[in-house]
Amino acid sequence: MQPGRPPRAATAAAAADANVAAVALAAAADPTLPEVVDQVALARLYGEPLFALPADLYIPPDALEVFLEAFEGPLDLLLYLIRRQNFNILDIPLADLTRQYLEYVEQIRRRNLELAAEYLLMAAMLIEIKSRMLLPPKKAADGGEAPDPRAELVRRLLEYEQMKLAAAKLDALPLLGRDFLRAQVTIEQSPAQRLPQVDPHELRDAWLEILRRAKLVQHHRILREQLSVREHMSLVLRQLQGRRFIEFQDLFEPARGLGVVVVTFLALLELARENLLELTQAEAFAPIYVRLAYAPS
Repeated sequence: MQPGRPPRAATAAAAADANVAAVALAAAADPTLPEVVDQVALARLYGEPLFALPADLYIPPDALEVFLEAFEGPLDLLLYLIRRQNFNILDIPLADLTRQYLEYVEQIRRRNLELAAEYLLMAAMLIEIKSRMLLPPKKAADGGEAPDPRAELVRRLLEYEQMKLAAAKLDALPLLGRDFLRAQVTIEQSPAQRLPQVDPHELRDAWLEILRRAKLVQHHRILREQLSVREHMSLVLRQLQGRRFIEFQDLFEPARGLGVVVVTFLALLELARENLLELTQAEAFAPIYVRLAYAPS
């Protein structure tokens, strides 16, 4: 690993031991300290202060080892080494890159073999690519030049860098709960009622619908008219007196309504039955004439 890069793992056991020793010396220097003094007690055991470490207490060397996740994987480490030394990603010097990568892997392998497993897989890939570059290039099946052994690694690095930049842009966006909080405002006053917009054509259709319904429930008032057949018999006789004959249709008054026309017709029939008038017709479809059947005195 090159100097200047923060290590993958840091051990804080030495610093912790120094602090413990300083506190223990302070407690031993004054044996008259009270039993409960939280400022100088090393710990509390079952509620009681502990001013000195037990003689048989064993602290493993890696008990206070803290791993700092500096890289998110092998590709992240390779990309960091390439960008730090301004290597051309399309023409990677695999010798220098592999040497620096293996130095870093060796550091984390000594501390955590499980964590170094995925890094060791990438190291094997780098060594394979380097060995293929040392061998004489083989021609392709079509007779052209063989592809660069580094092409697949370059492709993966470029894709990873694009995804990393995209993730950084997304993370820079304001996030609810991290960068801002949702404002909640309670308004006690009732909001103004917003009436819907009405189209003139819709208003016209509504008015026509109201008229249609009004016609369905329209009330008809029927009046009863007192009509007398005897009275109309007398009226017909008066019309025929002093005249030789009258055309049949002239005896009716349609303007007075259907009821009067019907009663007048019944009066004519009744007079004809009593032989008080005669109905004559010269031929078929000729006008019908009415005259008195007797000579008035």
